[in-house]
Amino acid sequence: MTDQSEITARKRRPEARPSEILEAALDLFTERGFNATRLADVASRAGLSKAAIYLYFNDKTSLLTALVQATVGANISLASDMISKHQGPVAPLLRQLLSFMAGRMEETRMPDLIKLVISESRAHPEIGHFYLDNVIGKALPLFQSLIERGIASGEFREVDPRLTVKCLVGPMLLGAIWKSAFEPIGADPIDISALAAHDADLIIRALRP
Repeated sequence: MTDQSEITARKRRPEARPSEILEAALDLFTERGFNATRLADVASRAGLSKAAIYLYFNDKTSLLTALVQATVGANISLASDMISKHQGPVAPLLRQLLSFMAGRMEETRMPDLIKLVISESRAHPEIGHFYLDNVIGKALPLFQSLIERGIASGEFREVDPRLTVKCLVGPMLLGAIWKSAFEPIGADPIDISALAAHDADLIIRALRP
């Protein structure tokens, strides 16, 4: 006799399939690489037939772009809301945003996605361009607007906001690469939250008039 939990799971399954497919795709892209992974492999890992996966995704590129949106897009929206609602000095918000980024790096598979984009962008420029436009092209201007706000209010000294933003988020990229590429082969684990706090402290002290 089928219990109620099994019936409920079956009812939820169609809605859960896109996320299951994305999880399977990231597993396989990470294990085998983008080129070596077939849609049929993703379907099998997700428990679908070869034909069924095409009901959700047309090809591997659409899978990867959906992964970017699902893994990073929502975080950019949250960061944007935090910035738009913030009033007062900028420095505390910079600390909060870096802490938020560090949490996403530690609690989600964002490091694996970043490593995948970096490793595949030369062979598949469309992947790199999509990430540039939809992640970097949206996230960096958010931080830049904060630096500019701090300069305008006199909280920060005159600096190049575009270069400052790259100094601010660079350590987060290092943390992602370290976690996804070097820890799996035996490197000492990196505490991304501690790195983010240290980075914020250095940058904010450097920005003081």
